Amino acid sequence: MPELGISSEKVGFLIEKAREFDVKEGVSDPDSGSNGADDGMIDVLEDNGRDPVVREITGFINALTEDEQIDLVALMRLGRGDGTIEDWTDLRREAADGRNGRTADYLLGEPMLGDFLAEGLDAFGLSWSDERTTPIQ
Repeated sequence: MPELGISSEKVGFLIEKAREFDVKEGVSDPDSGSNGADDGMIDVLEDNGRDPVVREITGFINALTEDEQIDLVALMRLGRGDGTIEDWTDLRREAADGRNGRTADYLLGEPMLGDFLAEGLDAFGLSWSDERTTPIQ
């Protein structure tokens, strides 16, 4: 079994946050008012470019070491089905070769990121808990 260079706690935090981000939808209330109760609270699920979850995910990923970021990308690709656990070295090498300093943008552009990360952890025989609300440092 290969070794994962990012803790399952950190990945679990990102799974939780990615799932929060995945439920966002396009602007459906272009004439939104300032009172959420009057608007039926639909603005909370709109992706309007000022999403604090995106800033939180981006900041967290950018604070990871280079090796952790590489493993995170490889883990997402493993969970997406781009390879098996036996292909981990290749997945990791491809992630390292494609590294361009925009890891957070790349991962946030992947639909179902949280599910893919969870599947990747599962391939390692690791689990995550959805009970936490803050990252493990």
